[in-house]
Amino acid sequence: MQELSFLNDILPLKNQLFRLALRITLDRAEAEDVVQEALIKVWSKRNEWKQLESVEAYCLAVTRNLAIDHSERKATQSVELTDDMEQPDGTAGPHEQLVHEERMAWIERLMSSLPEKQRLAMQLRDIEGKNYKEIAMALEQTEEQVKVNIFRARQKIRQKLLEIENYGL
Repeated sequence: MQELSFLNDILPLKNQLFRLALRITLDRAEAEDVVQEALIKVWSKRNEWKQLESVEAYCLAVTRNLAIDHSERKATQSVELTDDMEQPDGTAGPHEQLVHEERMAWIERLMSSLPEKQRLAMQLRDIEGKNYKEIAMALEQTEEQVKVNIFRARQKIRQKLLEIENYGL
């Protein structure tokens, strides 16, 4: 394995770690604290980096565990969508843009209501773009468990969105 550098290999993961921490803690300031704490913890274990199969999966696992610890201490319920968290299509008209914004808000609320394992697996796969192996390592699950959790999460969200969109018809 090549020599790892904190500046070149670990620090560029900070945004990804922040999004994961935010998904778990549901609090922006808390997520920033979690990422800072995770980076310090990863740095303190720098002698063990050579033994890691994937430093990225290790960082995700550390962040996940710290975020869970933080969220257990502070029970927050929801996170609001901000402009920097979503990227609406600039070519859509006002009506389409409003529909898109409403749908994104519903998806965000529905994702927040999922069980933790499903929520985290879906976040890492659909939002972060991780493969099943990386997710399995980060969440300390088998790839099959990850696939099942993602399938169930998508199915629940799809079903709830259909119920919402077809309400009153």
